[in-house]
Amino acid sequence: MAGSNFVDYVKIFARSGHGGGGSTHFRREKFVAFGGPDGGDGGKGGSIVLQGDKQYWTLIHLKYQRHQFAEDGEHGSGARSSGKDARDIVIPVPLGTVAKRVFENEDGTATTETVGEVTADGERLVLLRGGRGGLGNWHFKSATNQTPRYAQPGEEGEEGTFILELKVLADVGLVGFPNAGKSTLLSVVSAAKPKIADYAFTTLEPNLGIVEVRDHKSFVMADIPGIIEGAHEGRGLGTRFLRHIERNSVLLFLIPADSDDIRRDYDVLLGELTQYNPELLDKERLLAVTKCDMLDEDLIAEIRGHLPEGVPSVFISSVSGLNIPRLKDMLWEALQR
Repeated sequence: MAGSNFVDYVKIFARSGHGGGGSTHFRREKFVAFGGPDGGDGGKGGSIVLQGDKQYWTLIHLKYQRHQFAEDGEHGSGARSSGKDARDIVIPVPLGTVAKRVFENEDGTATTETVGEVTADGERLVLLRGGRGGLGNWHFKSATNQTPRYAQPGEEGEEGTFILELKVLADVGLVGFPNAGKSTLLSVVSAAKPKIADYAFTTLEPNLGIVEVRDHKSFVMADIPGIIEGAHEGRGLGTRFLRHIERNSVLLFLIPADSDDIRRDYDVLLGELTQYNPELLDKERLLAVTKCDMLDEDLIAEIRGHLPEGVPSVFISSVSGLNIPRLKDMLWEALQR
């Protein structure tokens, strides 16, 4: 899901279909005197529906289909024949898609309201309901009005602008500054092939990988672009990708061993997440000190004394494989908690 094919934000304009009008019709057959009203009901207009599809990982298929219009229901006809219901527009979206409706204010500003989210395969979320079909004139027949010459018009459809946001669904999210070794770790523990280079912000899109643990167990790990101090205010790549962390069950903080102050770096990262969304503090957190292939036991013991308290930690090296199996076990145990 890496590269230019990844789209996690799309704005669409949608309109549901009008309901078909009921029919004003009277039965006219030979040898049938005073047949009476027999106008049928109108059909229902098409709705606009999102449906979760686990085969999709991005919203790119909607990037150039930003207008979604449903058809109108057919009108009723004689002999109490109902009009045909219009087909719903069903839009497949990846799991983790959040839909927000945009409302234009009188002062020219816009506000959004969350409609719902799609998190399961096959789950449906109705954005706009199609209009109901009108009733035919036979519904209005009574003892005092045996020839009603009116029917109910179809209900009008709805229209609106929506923002679709994708929040990547993963069990473990990697959190760290640029060049902390997140992409390298993901490439080692999974079959993912993220871009790896020796300059900042090599990861511009989230990457997902399936990590296998013991006894054929596995979990999904997500690597998001690096966070810098002030990200919650828009610095660096800003908050665009921070929302993906909201869906992770466990957060794995990665800080390289050559950091000037590992505890301070951890506090900065945690502070950025907290200022973006305080609920992220409730998630299980682990700390991995990366790039430890050149450290001896004495140096590791010295660094261990400067690590943040209360957070399970492990020293790893993606290059030499140091403690990679142990890290996977720790993540699995955290997921079970």
